Amino acid sequence: MGGFLDALQNVFAPQIINGLSIGIAVTLVALGLTIIFGLLDVINMAHGEFYALGAYVGVSLAALGVSFWWLLVLVPLIMLPVGFGVERLLIQRVFHHKDRHILTLLLTLGLALVMEDMFRVVYGSDSIPADVPISGVAQVAGMYLPNYRVFLMVIGGAIILAVWLIVYRSRWGAIVRAAAFDKNMAASLGVSVGRVYAGTFAFGVALAGLSGVLLAPIYSVFPTMGMDFILLAFSVVIVGGMGSIKGTVIAGLVLSQVQSISSLYIPPSWTDPLVFAIMVAVLMIRPQGLFGGLGHA
Repeated sequence: MGGFLDALQNVFAPQIINGLSIGIAVTLVALGLTIIFGLLDVINMAHGEFYALGAYVGVSLAALGVSFWWLLVLVPLIMLPVGFGVERLLIQRVFHHKDRHILTLLLTLGLALVMEDMFRVVYGSDSIPADVPISGVAQVAGMYLPNYRVFLMVIGGAIILAVWLIVYRSRWGAIVRAAAFDKNMAASLGVSVGRVYAGTFAFGVALAGLSGVLLAPIYSVFPTMGMDFILLAFSVVIVGGMGSIKGTVIAGLVLSQVQSISSLYIPPSWTDPLVFAIMVAVLMIRPQGLFGGLGHA
């Protein structure tokens, strides 16, 4: 019995906590992705690069002396007009085309490649470490956890709750969901659907930028960080259901636990293929994902 408890405390519990922190991180990135798809029906392949851009803007402002706590406010505010401009200047130009799904996918993929090269030109190819704003460790149930990871889990949970309240309990959220359900009906009621689309895209981009600031102290900042992280985020969105906030949160937490605990038994290089295999299985059995779209709380 003692051996089992030791294994639970010293082996499984740390992996579960690690999986939880990764799950919160992935969910933060995936939230903006699923909101954008839920309304605009656009698969934003550049979402990972917006996450990276937020991280780069954060380390740039930090180098100028801006504190981490101000970055949590300033970076999303900077990313809002970036997202609004991209939707108005690029996405809208192909959005009403009959082949808009493939065109928007190719457009955002091209944008992602341009942004990744831009990061290399401006910042170089080397990783840039970000200062950890909260140092030290906390002891929880006999385990020692970095204080910043504890903070990330707490603030990540708060952000997820805030996004849910905005989408499902605010007037703006009601307008967004109405436009997602029937844009013609919403327009007939006086809703500026175009502005709602642009605002929602900007909101998703701002969430990605905020995620970049929060995760930079853990993963550092480098040109391909967006492409590396977005694959897991896409898996989360697909398994949870494209456009479902609840599905994104649950899938993010479950898949990260699968990845974390399975690494105890299989080589770490096989954990990502395992997650993708689960994604493929869900697509085969339930193509719409585990939950509904943006209209389902």
